[in-house]
Amino acid sequence: MFIPLKDLNPSRTYPFVNITLILANIAVFIYELGLEATLPQRAYEALLLSYSTVPARFPALLMGHASFEGSFVPLVSSMFLHSGFLHLAGNMLFLWIFGDNVEDFFGHVPYFFFYLACGVGAGLLHVLFNLHSNVPALGASGAISGVMGSYILLYPRAQVLTLVFIFPLPVPAVIFLGLWYVMQFLSGINALGVGASGGVAWWAHIGGFLLGMLLTGMSRRR
Repeated sequence: MFIPLKDLNPSRTYPFVNITLILANIAVFIYELGLEATLPQRAYEALLLSYSTVPARFPALLMGHASFEGSFVPLVSSMFLHSGFLHLAGNMLFLWIFGDNVEDFFGHVPYFFFYLACGVGAGLLHVLFNLHSNVPALGASGAISGVMGSYILLYPRAQVLTLVFIFPLPVPAVIFLGLWYVMQFLSGINALGVGASGGVAWWAHIGGFLLGMLLTGMSRRR
């Protein structure tokens, strides 16, 4: 069991965009809980489905059986939805640890658009690998994977205090994030041909991570 606790890499500026993103995700999750408590179960599930990314909507769009808005808008809205408290807590922990330094690099407003671009790109790769699936995908992990891809490129030697079983140990970011990516990639390869089944969107993680590295590399060259 490897759980990151914090990185030993202080940010130079106050990461108000990163904190705003965390608060927005928490606020939407609280709103979800309120809807779940007040709406009939079928109505709640239908509402959640309409704002989640469903890969099968994209071939349906090409055939004229789905709307552009209904297919593409959920690529953004699904980034702020979560299926449960642990799903939310895990995503926000990673965003809290790695997001502030990436915001330092990009600047506040560009970081916001970088985050959205990684989330949308991750969602599109998930769609590509699960093209005819009707299973909804939701969560911020694709965008956060992009943040992690950026971090490994920018701060490979930064230490990440990691709970390794029961021992807190400093681990270089290149090792922690590199192992994380390898695990996602192997899981994604293992899932090929199986299709989405309501579990982890491995290819969204892979796509977000690689897109984050690509966008960061392009920004560094500039």
